[in-house]
Order: sequence, then structure tokens, then C-alpha cells
Amino acid sequence: MHKDPRSCRENPVSLRWIVQLIVALALLNATSLAAAQQFRAISSTRNKAVLWIAPQDIPSRNLLYGLRNEKSQSSGPFTFLKEDLGGTSPKFDVRDSSGDKWKAKLGYEAQPETVATRLLWAVGFITNENYFLPETIVRDLPRLHRGGEFVKDESVKGVRLQRHSAGKKVGNWSWRHNPFIGTREFNGLRVMMALLSNWDLKDENNAVYETTHDSDRQFYEVSDLGASFGRSGKSYSDSITKHNPGAYHRSKFISKVTSDHVDFAFPTHPPFLFVFNLPYFIGQM
Repeated sequence: MHKDPRSCRENPVSLRWIVQLIVALALLNATSLAAAQQFRAISSTRNKAVLWIAPQDIPSRNLLYGLRNEKSQSSGPFTFLKEDLGGTSPKFDVRDSSGDKWKAKLGYEAQPETVATRLLWAVGFITNENYFLPETIVRDLPRLHRGGEFVKDESVKGVRLQRHSAGKKVGNWSWRHNPFIGTREFNGLRVMMALLSNWDLKDENNAVYETTHDSDRQFYEVSDLGASFGRSGKSYSDSITKHNPGAYHRSKFISKVTSDHVDFAFPTHPPFLFVFNLPYFIGQM
């Protein structure tokens, strides 16, 4: 017995359910194809991507001077080159007496970023080469758009120096989509971010570099660690969430432990007032 085709028109709920099922299956298929393509792309780059290099002798690593030695740190005087208005911290480029170029950063991020890079480097992760100077001389320094409170004549206080990379930046990498998803190295980096309380985990703060002497590999690093060692999560004042040992000490590190996983109390949600700051709030979702 054949069913009257008019019955479908008489039962719009059934017809709508069929249409929704077809659309859902189509979306599922498209998502599966996209996921497969992404997996193939990640697999093809995994052999050349480097996030972590096993340290040979951790106790021998010098946390004061990092990758190099005392002679590698330039104490100045420096010559001003140009101001960098990007980001939230005052920054400018300088050149030392040997001709090497450095990025100088002032403010709340200068000290914690130097410490954070040391700790990541000590356990094998790829990092920038940073140093901290309580005070130094910068010649030809103009009136800065930001950070004038740290400058008196040619004397500049609280300077983080970052050596200009010898490699070439070829892009940024994503916390959600990268060649290391599911690896112990990547999970270790996530734990380190919680340990450092580095809450500013934007993809634009992650960089991929290639070097001329090792063109077969790409080096992945968290290139901005300034938002560390304070209370986790964005607040109305950087003095609370960056370089605040008291707030860092009071912050909760682990929120839950089960037989097969650990939940870290990180990062925290932004304060209620930031819900009304739509560009910030959406960017953190």
C-alpha cells in the first residue's frame, strides 16, 4: 500500500525533521573532511616542527644568564633606534656597542618575562634570549609615546632586553591547532603556562621561526611571556596580574584531581566588568 504523498505536506513537523537531519549529516561530513585535512597537514609538518629539545644536564643550566654566559649580556650603553608602539608595554629597539640589536621592554612585563623565559629554557622549550637590567643608559633617546616614567635623561630603569632573532619569523601558531596536539611536550608546555600563571594566551603571542643554519626545521615558541607571575586572568590593573608575587602566591594552582586527569585553576575568567568590553571578551572565548 502506497502512502499518499500529500501526507508529508500535512505533517510539516516530520518534513522539517528530515530536512534538519539532512543538513546535520552534511555538516558532520564537512566537519569530518576538514578535520581529516587538518590532521594530514599537521602530520606532514610534525617531522620538521620543534617545540622542545631534551636538555642534557638541567642542574648545570645557568638561570641567571640562560642560553649563553655572562659575556653575552650587554649592559650598555645603548643607542636608540626606533620606538615600537605595538602591544601593551612600552618598547623600543636599541643597538649596543658591538652592533647587536635588542628589543627593550619597560613596565610590569619586563622582569617576569625574563624569569619565565629562563624557566622554560631550563626544561627544554624554545624561547627568546632575554636579560633584565635594573638600570642602563640609552643615548639619542627621544621623548617616548609610552614609558616616559621610567626615563630620566639618558638613564632608563627596569629594562628587559630581547636579542633580535637570528632566524626568520614565518608565522604564528595556534594553541588549538598545531603539530603537537596530544604530545607530552605540548602538554608539558600547557602545564608550564599554568605554573607561570601566563594568562595572555593569544595565538599572536606564539611565533614560528626558521633559521638559516637549520632550514629543515621550524621552531615553535611562546614569544610573549610578560603576563606572568601575578593573579591569573585579565584584570582592571596590570599591577595585579603581572609581576605581583603576592597575588601569584595566593592564586590557586590545581582545582581538581581524579584518577586519570588533573584540572588546573587556569586561566580564570575575566572580571565581570570586562563582559561589557566586547572586543576583549570575544577575543578570550
